[in-house]
Parts: sequence; structure tokens; C-alpha cells
Amino acid sequence: MSQEVLNELFSRYPALESCKKDIENACSAVIDCYSNKGLLLLCGNGGSCADADHIVGELMKSFEKRRPVDKDLEDGLKSVSNERGEYIAKKLQSALPAISLNAHSSLISAISNDMDPSLIFAQQVAGYGREGDLLIAISTSGNSQNIVDAVITAKAKGLTVIGLTGQSGGKMKQYCDIPICVPSQSTPEVQEFHLPIYHTICKAVENSFF
Repeated sequence: MSQEVLNELFSRYPALESCKKDIENACSAVIDCYSNKGLLLLCGNGGSCADADHIVGELMKSFEKRRPVDKDLEDGLKSVSNERGEYIAKKLQSALPAISLNAHSSLISAISNDMDPSLIFAQQVAGYGREGDLLIAISTSGNSQNIVDAVITAKAKGLTVIGLTGQSGGKMKQYCDIPICVPSQSTPEVQEFHLPIYHTICKAVENSFF
């Protein structure tokens, strides 16, 4: 893990020094997850939903570094269609697998209608999650019931849980392996702190693999 990336974060956002150990642990946990061929799941509401989608966008394709596909995929593409396969191989980028649980509107509406709206993320964690995977749960208050239920389900299935939340940590803090509680209780300020934290995690992870 690149210490330089972490130092840059704390030099730009000195208030986040209070979260230093948890941010370092979060970077290591995501790196460990991917090193063991795990999957990253994410969820949040409102602005935190957008943050979950944002993180997936940084992980599933190049963030700051070039990510060429591996030789096996390149050769496989060319063997299926030499001309088009060569083009695809040049354009595709290696991905770090991540799923935003906010992205499945038909499934979310079905869970809300047929089961319980608070279980929209928990049901997906139950379906996707495997021991060794990782959930990043984002809640500015830490008290959103659908997030808390997702975290409880993740722990029951053996996932590591990183919580991005505000100063108190709310109800979900007790269930998180790594609660990152930023130094504010104001929703806009909490969200402003979350962005540089998850960008730092994405940088650290990308640097580790590419």
C-alpha cells in the first residue's frame, strides 16, 4: 500500500487525521479482498447512493493508472475474432470487481413490494456475498435501517464490513469491522469528507495491483 497516497490525503484534509488508522485499515482490507479473488459490494442512500456508484466507477475501470487486460483474455479475444478481438483487447481495461447494490431498480422495487423496504440491500448481500468478500456501507448518520440490515447480513455471511459514516457512527458502527467515522455530524460535511477518503482507497488499491 502506498503511504504517499495516504500522506497526500492527510496533508489536504488534516481533520481526517482522527480517522487515519481506520482509513489505513480500510485500504489494506480492500487490497486483501481482491488479493483473495473477493468481490466488493457497496450500498448507500441518496448522496451516499451516488458515492457507492462513484466508487464502482473508479474500481471497474482505470482510475489513474493504465490497466491493460491480461494475456489470457487478450489471446482468448483474438481466438474468437482475430480482427475485432484485437481491437477489444486494446480497449478493455482490467477491472477490480465491485457491485453497487443501488443499481438494480427492478430488484429493489420487488424486494420493497414483496418483502420489506428495509431489506433492499440485505437481500442482495445474502445473494451475492460470500465469505471473504467485502461490503462498504455508506450512511452519514449510521442509522439508516436498510444499511444497518445490510451490515448485519454481511457479518452473518462472513464478509468484512467497512462503514463510512459520521462522527457518532450511529447504530451500524457496532457491526462494522472498520468504521470510518469522519469528524462531523452535518450531512453535507460528512459527504464532503467521504469523497476524498474513498478516492484515496481507490488510489491505494489501484497502485497495489497495477
